[in-house]
Order: sequence, then structure tokens, then C-alpha cells
Amino acid sequence: MTMTLQIPQHTSPIIPWAPRAIQKGVPLKNVLGAEVIVYIARNISLFYQAFDSQGFCALAVKGIEPLTLTQRGQHIAEALWHYLPKPYSQSVGIIMASLTEIKTQANEFGLAEMFYMPHCQLVATYGLSAEYNDGEDPFDLSMQAQYELTRRFTAEFSMRPFLQAYPHRTLAVLEDWLQDDNPHVRRLCCEATRPRLPWAKQLKGFIADPQPLLTIFAALKDDESLYVRRSVANNMGDICKDHPQLIYDLCESWLTDASKERKWVIRHALRHPAKKAEPRALEIRLAAK
Repeated sequence: MTMTLQIPQHTSPIIPWAPRAIQKGVPLKNVLGAEVIVYIARNISLFYQAFDSQGFCALAVKGIEPLTLTQRGQHIAEALWHYLPKPYSQSVGIIMASLTEIKTQANEFGLAEMFYMPHCQLVATYGLSAEYNDGEDPFDLSMQAQYELTRRFTAEFSMRPFLQAYPHRTLAVLEDWLQDDNPHVRRLCCEATRPRLPWAKQLKGFIADPQPLLTIFAALKDDESLYVRRSVANNMGDICKDHPQLIYDLCESWLTDASKERKWVIRHALRHPAKKAEPRALEIRLAAK
């Protein structure tokens, strides 16, 4: 892969253009290619002048061609870690300084924002334990980093190792974010905790006991953003595969004085059992018309 790329001479962080949706015949993994690597180096160099951009780019691009999208994200994250100063607190501070402007509108992310997948994977890999932070607990730093990243991309995948390792601590942080002004942050609270999130490892603890998630559903079921409410419904749909009666009871309890928006959440949450003609799911969906 060539590294001879023309980059606009901006004095603030920027990310390269990419289409909003997957293009026919173009592998999704190509979103994380040589251009992204060079832009990452450029953005970091704005705030850390000692950054070895050439070394980083050479290491990040080496062997990347056969890798999948998520493998490319991890590969670039490891190259970043190699060239950023240590400990983790210093590395993540530089990364946070290099971020572009916050996104405040729902559904405004396209493929371009996958630029931040390596940043998220660096946090998930090196920000989980004190091992990479001179023995100091990096949990709060990592939570703040993911709060910032989800306002530019999404931290739904990088949050999952924290939910597995520190479920109570992480849930407590997410509950603090339920009233955040940014819809991407509110959505993260629900999307990151989906027990069966596509493309991600299952959260076995929440598959076994989803009760801790009910507080999140209660807070977001009437959210003003469909983007957020859809995540609530999808999370409930995940749980319904293992605990249908819990979700049926919850949906029934929501029917009283339900708005049309909440009724949509109920119907969407029960769509899979309804397709299997489960009688109670059909009955509740009919009541939520």
C-alpha cells in the first residue's frame, strides 16, 4: 500500500472523506487503509511534535492488506501504542487532544467515522488494567476517553471489555450518562450493554441476568431520539431470546399511557418472537398498535 498521499494543510484535526454507506464491490475493511493511517499520524503530530509519524505509518501499514476490518483496527492500535509515550495516561491524553469536533446529531455518522476504531481499540486493549499505566488504575481515564470517542464514532465495542471485567463500576458510569445531552452518549448506554451485540463477544453475565439493564431501559424508553429508542428495543430483543417472560412483562407494564413512540419500542422489541407467532408477543404487539 502506498503512503504518498496529499493531505490538506489544516491546523486542527481532520479525518479523510469516506462514503456514508458500504459501496457495492468495495470491501468494508478498506475504510481503514493507508490514508487513515497517515491522517492519524498527522492529527497526533499536531499535539505531540515528537511523534515518529514515518515510523508509525510504516509499522501500521505493514501486513495490513489481508486483515479484516476489526483486525486492521487492532493492528493500527498496536502501532499507535508502540510509538506513543508511556504510560497509558500520557498516550490516551495525546489521543484525546487529537480528536475532531463533537457530533451532536443522531445518525450523522458514516463510514468516515470508522477512522476512530483504532483509537477505541487502543483504549480497550491498554486502558483496562494498571499494567500499562505505571500501576495506577486507568478506569476513570478510559471511561472519559470512551465518552469522548462515542461523540465522534461509537464506543459500543470498546466498552464491552470493561463491562466484563468491571460490570458494576461500568454500569454506574453508564447510568450517570443516561441524561446526557448528546444522543450518541445516551445510545451508548444501551448499545454497549446489548448481551448479543452483532460483531461483538456476548456479554454472558447479562445473558444470565439482565436485571441490571432494566434501569437503562426505563430511562431511555421515551427518549426524544429514535436513534436511542431503537437501541433500547434492540437490547430488549436480545434479552427476549433468553428471558421472554421478563420482556413480555416489561412491555405490558409500559402500555399504560404509552405514547406512539413508546409503542413503537414495544413492537420493535417483540418483532422476533412475533415472527415465530408466539401468542403473548402477538397479543402485546396488537395492544401497542
